[in-house]
Amino acid sequence: MPFRKQDFRRFSYIASVLARHGFNEFLDRLKARYHGLPRRRFIRESSERRALSAPERLRLAFEELGATFIKLGQVLSSRPDIIPPEYIQELSKLQDDVPEFPFDDARKLIESQLKRPVTDIFLHLDEKPRAAASLAQVHRAKLLSGDDVAVKVQRIGVDKIIENDIRILREFASLVERRIPESRRYEPRGLVDDFARSIRHELDFVREGRNIDRFRKYFSDTPIIYIPKVYWDLTTPKVLTIEYIDGIKISDVDRLDAAGLDRKTIAENGANITLKEVFELRFFHADPHPGNLFVCENNVIVPVDFGMTGTIEEDVADHMSGIFLAVLQKDVDSLVKNLRVLGVAEDVEDVRNFKIDVRDLVERYYGVPLNKIEIGGVIRELMGIVRRYRLRLPRNFAMIGKALMMTEGVGRVLYPDFNILEIAKPYTRRLLWKRYDPRRQLNEMRKTGVEALDFLKALPTDLKEIFAIIRKGKFAMLFEHRGLELLVDELDRSSNRISFAVVIAALIVGSSLIFQTRVGPTFFDYPIIGLAGFLLASILGIWLLIGIMRSKRL
Repeated sequence: MPFRKQDFRRFSYIASVLARHGFNEFLDRLKARYHGLPRRRFIRESSERRALSAPERLRLAFEELGATFIKLGQVLSSRPDIIPPEYIQELSKLQDDVPEFPFDDARKLIESQLKRPVTDIFLHLDEKPRAAASLAQVHRAKLLSGDDVAVKVQRIGVDKIIENDIRILREFASLVERRIPESRRYEPRGLVDDFARSIRHELDFVREGRNIDRFRKYFSDTPIIYIPKVYWDLTTPKVLTIEYIDGIKISDVDRLDAAGLDRKTIAENGANITLKEVFELRFFHADPHPGNLFVCENNVIVPVDFGMTGTIEEDVADHMSGIFLAVLQKDVDSLVKNLRVLGVAEDVEDVRNFKIDVRDLVERYYGVPLNKIEIGGVIRELMGIVRRYRLRLPRNFAMIGKALMMTEGVGRVLYPDFNILEIAKPYTRRLLWKRYDPRRQLNEMRKTGVEALDFLKALPTDLKEIFAIIRKGKFAMLFEHRGLELLVDELDRSSNRISFAVVIAALIVGSSLIFQTRVGPTFFDYPIIGLAGFLLASILGIWLLIGIMRSKRL
């Protein structure tokens, strides 16, 4: 499908950036020039860039393309089930460290969103932001009541830019699925839809405020964590006002030590918070990197930036706890079973080799003390097996893996002997006990019984309708052909070339007849119409020849 006129320039720019960073072969496979892109965009990359690896070049391209692609890279970096580790490593380096936007823009947006001058809201509003990212920046302020607050202000126009890019990415993903058959198992359009959902949630500050309130309620009686309160009368979809907490960044070990805080306790508190979110609340902070975690007195952790959160379905939580315990207990069969059940899109065909690979993974850690096992390493190896056997795990499972790896990474910076697996044991066991709780089993049996009864009640009616359709001769079978898109495209292109050649031949024959009959006005005794026909036929013939040569299919 041709790209929309209003999207042409942006798509053309995206293609030129990818080409400049060494992805010409990929663009050629897409045959993007047939979709309106000029050939001159496909340029050679510099020798400097050729020296870089493909993951490095992709990261640099995403950084150059701006906010949407930085966020896309960050989302992809949380999908080790489909993205190779070398790309995960590079895309994880993508940062929202961008220049701040002018204070006047921030002030105007605050006033337009809150419907009053800033002087009617704040005693003071810092002109210099405390943090700036691709989507928003944060200013410290003091309310007329004297409360210290943090005001998160969205970049003006960033929502429109992102929506435009999402539309282009959808068309781009469709093109990838059509032109590159092996990409279909990764469902590019589905990935774009997941990304669109994620970034739209992040752009909605009212939704983020609700996330904060939800965490605040869940942890209201937990002394190891403090969730800032939301000022709802000063919050809109593009402005978020929350309580300002003056804490120490969790990765700043020198300041933590100077303040007399206990790093081991902080590491354990952080792990308990993440594990409680994942295994008990089934609602978790999906981006617990050091920049989003602060520490106050008494080793209390204060998370910020709740734009990225995840929800875990009950069955996913069950199988996830089963995976954890299987790793801890070196139970290969249980690990295989839980991985296969979670890989909902398609089952493992080569079960034997799948089990062998899982067994090799488990045996690699056999006899190794828990404090020597890194959960990050285990997750990366598991994801490698998942990719190899084309198991497509639930998106939130991959987000959980990333959150746990981040928590472990922060914990080991604070305390080298930190071990999240040991801390996770009681959580997974409680979840399994809950899974086999008699009351839950009875409830599930009741639901199953009701569903079976409904099915049996509807069965006679359904059968009657099926037989009635068959008797009327309206029964039809639908066959779906897969993998024929490329053939259809090639046939379409070939038929167009044949038609083109027929037109050229007709021009030559017609011009020859005109030359013989000397019809019409002449130029140096040659019919002008005949000359024009030959000239047009020559141009079209050269154009057709160039097209065939470019396709490398003579």
